Amino acid sequence: MRTHLAVPLLLLVAVAAHAQPAKPLKRAPRVDPDAKAIEQTARDYIEGWYEGNPERMARAVHPELQKRIVITEAGVSRIENMGASKLVANVRAGGGTKTPAAKQKKEVTILDRYENAASVKVVASDWVDYLHVARVDGRWVIVNVLWELTPKTPPKTP
Repeated sequence: MRTHLAVPLLLLVAVAAHAQPAKPLKRAPRVDPDAKAIEQTARDYIEGWYEGNPERMARAVHPELQKRIVITEAGVSRIENMGASKLVANVRAGGGTKTPAAKQKKEVTILDRYENAASVKVVASDWVDYLHVARVDGRWVIVNVLWELTPKTPPKTP
């Protein structure tokens, strides 16, 4: 009688040893509401520019925004500044709408975030923006932009 019990028991042990481990349940990735809000702020900024939508741009930027670019001519550098009101006025005038849809780039990358501050890179059609985004009164807004034009490649000669 013991032999009859030993054979099924050995078979059960052998099957269990070769069985695949149970796969863990897949859980939905955790959605970070701050990351989502920061990205939306950057999208309001770049998409508002291309759409010519001053409301989206105004929503994205803090009224005290400073947007800067370093211009170097003849070996001498200077910093050009633009504030929020000038940027929104440029959007209202349709500045970004002159970029054909096929050429519009809107790549948004959150580079870093700590508490109420974030750094975001936006790659656009002819320039790259580095945004400093801050949580002000519970809302993420752009407070600084340092930008650089994309170098124009010289035409190829035959």
